[in-house]
Amino acid sequence: MDPIDVALLLVRLVLGATMIAHGVNHWVGGGRIAGTARWFSGLGLRNGTLQAWTSVVVEIGAGVLVILGLLTPLACAAVISVMLVAGLLAHRPNGFFVFKEGYEYVLVLGVVALALALAGPGEISIDSAADIAIVGWAGGGIALGVGVAATAGLLATFWRPQPQEVPA
Repeated sequence: MDPIDVALLLVRLVLGATMIAHGVNHWVGGGRIAGTARWFSGLGLRNGTLQAWTSVVVEIGAGVLVILGLLTPLACAAVISVMLVAGLLAHRPNGFFVFKEGYEYVLVLGVVALALALAGPGEISIDSAADIAIVGWAGGGIALGVGVAATAGLLATFWRPQPQEVPA
């Protein structure tokens, strides 16, 4: 067995499991869907409940696809989009470091997803078994392009931040 294929499988397992855990947490953790909806609304996204359910479905779905190595560029696009939205709306104002609620964590997950799309899922994947793996610049381009387009579409459609009050 090629160590590169094992390395790609390990990356897929960790990235996919992380996304699934994140989606499940939005669904049943802490504040459940209602709390997740309030949080998204607080970030300036309209229709918080729709946003909460969409995040659950996308995060769990992308996680499963990443683990399976199925439709890898599209699964990675979903991860990239989720991380872009989180990075832009929730973490960017806090700086880089995760211990200050910064964007460090979401940056790493997003770049790992892009790297996985570039490298491909490896031989230990459904994409490889079905001979549908799209790798290299095509895989990376699909992941980045679809991820950025999905983020732009979501923000254009649902993001309505409250104007900041200027002190007198």
